[in-house]
Amino acid sequence: MRNKRPHREIPTQTRFWHTTGHQLLVVYPWTQRFFDSFGNLSSESAIMGNPKVKAHGKKVLNSFSDGLKNLDNLKGTFAKLSELHCDQLHVDPENFKLLGNVLVCVLARHFGKEFTPQVQGAFQKVVAGVANALAHKYH
Repeated sequence: MRNKRPHREIPTQTRFWHTTGHQLLVVYPWTQRFFDSFGNLSSESAIMGNPKVKAHGKKVLNSFSDGLKNLDNLKGTFAKLSELHCDQLHVDPENFKLLGNVLVCVLARHFGKEFTPQVQGAFQKVVAGVANALAHKYH
């Protein structure tokens, strides 16, 4: 007998980031200060319609995907991004943890009951590893 449970695909990267980035900038509005060059972020609808937020999000998810392919070398995979965010952009490394937590929330909402505690634990471990790797140059 076949499993009748519907298979849910992960949303497209653009839509997925849009949800994640939108939530980060709305739930944690102080993170907006790192995106001054993105233009209008004054409201939820402005953030949702901002093409620079969408474009940056695509870069973020592509980098995160690279991390998933290199779980044994997260620090190496994110070394250049860590240096960029530390030395040039001066992003508070705590924001990497916030982004990871938002990402887990978006996944949980998307997958519902399929997002079991075991799946959540695995994703929490990955996003913590990515956040740690991105914060590596700050130490």
